[in-house]
Amino acid sequence: MTSLVACLGAGKGTWVPVMKVAESPSWDQIFLIMPAFFADKFENTRKNTTIIKIDENRDFGELINDIKTALDGKLFADVAVNLMSGSGKEHMALLAALLKLGCGIRLVAQTEKDGLKEL
Repeated sequence: MTSLVACLGAGKGTWVPVMKVAESPSWDQIFLIMPAFFADKFENTRKNTTIIKIDENRDFGELINDIKTALDGKLFADVAVNLMSGSGKEHMALLAALLKLGCGIRLVAQTEKDGLKEL
């Protein structure tokens, strides 16, 4: 079972590359981590997609714990991660949470030349 975990943040034009990765049939589960402001406006039409709302203003320890708690027991083996959107703080918290959960990670992106690619 392969899961994708990705951040969606405020950067203009950064959602399209993430959503191209999420559209791949490779994922059994998709977890999209985003600030509550965006999560409340995001239309989730995929049944295998879970939105994880975060408060990006919380300190690192709280943010890591929020993400870890939301993902605990839902990820198995290695996890595909996409960090094309979001802030460095969100990325650091996500990586820390995944490592604390004992997940192996592999970075994935959608490239024009090769399509979905592990980096």
